Amino acid sequence: MSNTNIKIKNIKNLSNDWYILDKVNFDFKTKNGQWQNQNRESYNRGDGAAILVYNSIKKTVILTKQFRMPTYLNGNSNGMLIEVCAGLLDKNDPLTCIINEVKEEIGYKINNATKILELYSSPGAVTERIHYFIVEVNDTMKISEGGGLVSESEEIEVLEISFKKALIMISKGEIQDAKTVILLQYAQINKLL
Repeated sequence: MSNTNIKIKNIKNLSNDWYILDKVNFDFKTKNGQWQNQNRESYNRGDGAAILVYNSIKKTVILTKQFRMPTYLNGNSNGMLIEVCAGLLDKNDPLTCIINEVKEEIGYKINNATKILELYSSPGAVTERIHYFIVEVNDTMKISEGGGLVSESEEIEVLEISFKKALIMISKGEIQDAKTVILLQYAQINKLL
């Protein structure tokens, strides 16, 4: 952290239960040279990785469906969200993380993936940076039913749907997860399927 226009005065931890929520008091130097004192809350859940798993022979994408409490609290009637395979890095590098997540969540064994982007999804409040990957698979790479880890309280439904249908689901509001929309649109722009 080396921005000379920012002077952090105090960081107060508000919660350290599931992840870390801090209240940051800082001085910010505006364009006209004035210093303003501001407060912001910052939620630190660590960085993550997400991947679009696709089968170009079948013209399908493999997605997940699982319950997401924040969406339920914000009006998603059943809290279920359709997403690409993703997970927190924890102590892993992004590639190791996503290889493990693909195996645990959707039951495919991959040895590598292509990194395409790094993005902040909600930079006004969340520190998380997501590393985006793509990988092509075939049916011989399917080693289990997937579904996530019970030890992580995961109950994931695996969905293999046509790429064309996935794009329609975005326009109908059936896919509302930003990382999933980003990766599906990347696939469309780059003509992966």
